[in-house]
Amino acid sequence: MPTPTNKRKKPKETRGGIRRKSSHPILGKEFNYVLHLSEEDALVLKRYQDILAQGAAGFAEKIYNYMFDNPDIADVLYAYERQGGNIGELVRSQLEHQLGLLNGDIDEKAAAASEQVGREHYRWGIKPVWSLGAYRLFVDHIKELIAGEADIDHHDRDALERALIKVVFRDMAITSEGYWRAAVEQLTDQRDELGHEQDLAGELLGSIPQLLWTVDIEANRIAYASPGTQAFCGDTLEAPIPCFYRIPGSERERVLTAWQQVIDGAAVQLEIPVSGEDDSARWYRLAFYPTANRRGRVLRVHCLMEDVTELHSDRERLEQLSTQDEVTGLANRTLWYDRLASALAVARRNPGASVAVMVLDINQFKMYNDTLGHEAGDQLLRMIAGRVQKVLRDTDTLARLGGDEFGIVLPMVQDAEKAAERVAREVMNSLSAPFTFKGRELCLSSAIGIAVFPQHGEDSHTLASHADSAMYRAKWNSAPFLFFETETEVSASEHLQFSGQLHGALEREEFELHYQPKIDLSSGRICGAEALLRWQHPQQGLVLPKRFIAVAEQLGMISPITDWVLDTALEHSRHWKVDGRPVAISVNVSARSFQSPGLISRIRQALDKAGVEGSLLEVEITEDTLMSDLELGARILDELSELGVSIAIDDFGTGYSSLSYLKRLPINTLKIDQSFLQDMANDPRDAAIVRSIIELGHNLDCKVIAEGVEAQGVREQLRQLGCDLVQGFHISKPLPDAGFREWLLSSAH
Repeated sequence: MPTPTNKRKKPKETRGGIRRKSSHPILGKEFNYVLHLSEEDALVLKRYQDILAQGAAGFAEKIYNYMFDNPDIADVLYAYERQGGNIGELVRSQLEHQLGLLNGDIDEKAAAASEQVGREHYRWGIKPVWSLGAYRLFVDHIKELIAGEADIDHHDRDALERALIKVVFRDMAITSEGYWRAAVEQLTDQRDELGHEQDLAGELLGSIPQLLWTVDIEANRIAYASPGTQAFCGDTLEAPIPCFYRIPGSERERVLTAWQQVIDGAAVQLEIPVSGEDDSARWYRLAFYPTANRRGRVLRVHCLMEDVTELHSDRERLEQLSTQDEVTGLANRTLWYDRLASALAVARRNPGASVAVMVLDINQFKMYNDTLGHEAGDQLLRMIAGRVQKVLRDTDTLARLGGDEFGIVLPMVQDAEKAAERVAREVMNSLSAPFTFKGRELCLSSAIGIAVFPQHGEDSHTLASHADSAMYRAKWNSAPFLFFETETEVSASEHLQFSGQLHGALEREEFELHYQPKIDLSSGRICGAEALLRWQHPQQGLVLPKRFIAVAEQLGMISPITDWVLDTALEHSRHWKVDGRPVAISVNVSARSFQSPGLISRIRQALDKAGVEGSLLEVEITEDTLMSDLELGARILDELSELGVSIAIDDFGTGYSSLSYLKRLPINTLKIDQSFLQDMANDPRDAAIVRSIIELGHNLDCKVIAEGVEAQGVREQLRQLGCDLVQGFHISKPLPDAGFREWLLSSAH
């Protein structure tokens, strides 16, 4: 066969450098011995070399046709030609090699040349079987020459033919040996390279922290396990999960379910705890990646296990931060809503079960936070949370919803309203005792709104909104707690609407004051009036304070509104006269306005601006406002008293007054809340309460006024009980300034 010798590739580099021939060269003498190839054979070939070579010149056409008649050999030749080789030279080189066999060279140099031909055949993809055909043609051609050449002695013909066959067999054998040695050397190099790469892969896999293994599904065995896997799981690797026995029993079902999904062809990942040798549990990410055949049948599964303990801990911390209030450690609004949704889901599956939702607001928190600082505010929130938590069940959820607002979820209660009322009273009681901060006593009041599933709503956001609305109504009515009432609640959307519209209400002059007269029961004459704020809303008409005062406080607008009320009320009152005498005016001051540092100076400025005496002004505050900080309240009352301003305690009897303090404070008037007057004629207990308040007020040298008087019978009963003053619709409804002036002129009072 031809050997393409004009295009040689560089020797291939291996781990040891450039690949060389085998260190054991082919020994021609071994083949000579086996074939009985002797010097006599070599001599007879040399003797007739020229004759045979000249006669073999016509062999070129035969070898050429042989090569191109065989499609496989032709493909090799065409590839050789495409790479720039010359087929003519290739044929000549083949002839030169075969004719060289006739020169009688049977030494080691000739053997090395034959071996190189075999190596070149391997290099170019020439199969040994193709060479056999070429040798057969060559032998047949030479034998014809020997038989027919007249110059060959007939006595030498047999010896020459035998010698020819021996050297051809020798060359065929050495060429084949060279072919297979080249093949073995290449396979050895590839094996060495593969082994080296496997060593590198082993080093790499042994140094990475992940555990890797492959499961042969058909055989149900571990086909491969990384060094880390073997070290972690020990010598015994049980399929399909080597460390399955280290997974807690509660988690094994998850792993088995995941494995079944993998067998069905899905890639699966999950996180599981795994026990170490010291029984300490760490978290691992377990990942399965299936490999399937064309029909979708999973044959192998590649598995990875990675330690994610720190990541898991970080995630837990992030989840905790996202669901926990950082100041109190309670659940935050997000987790509270989640717990509420879960409680509702359970209640829906249990007929008759209810859920109570409560929103708790601390009235004096902003004042303490603003005056004493955030350190005091944070500590106060923590103390409030601790007290409230103690009165709740382990299954209840207490959360800080933001600012001074807390949320409570009471799940799985049969009589929700009764349970919620009981919890509300316990919460109020837990907060009734003063709190202590740096030796200072802080008194709190609060308001609770309650909504119940399913009566007040079906979903968590509706119930929370309704509880929030009920809480605001409790604040406006100075009630400790109230349940949601559909017809009376102010919606959350209305709160949002008011928040946006209140900012410009003063500038747009949308506020106005109405005045309700106060009557002396003994003489029947007018002795003052209370200024009542109204908002002339551009869309909703006249809006009462209970619908927007809380919003104004939240927006920080209550102080400018209070300033406007003081200036306007005093300006109007200086024009009022009864029998030539001025009429005193009463102004309600909210807790935040009362405790703000500039209240006294603003009242002084308002009196000076209107040009009226302090004795014509009465400031009304609730007892809760006073009791929230007695020390501060006492100072403010003393300063107001020095201005000549009178002090009235509004809604007396609904809060938590301390009589020992009341008797020491410059209080002029106690106002009986109208809630005690509604059933006074029919309920002896209400009458007894009113009588006690009147007697208490007189003992404290205070006048007592009852507000909300709407019937002559109530007025007469109050007179008999010794009440000093009354106001209400029975006397007159609240009137604007012009209407009040007309009333003064026409009234019999």
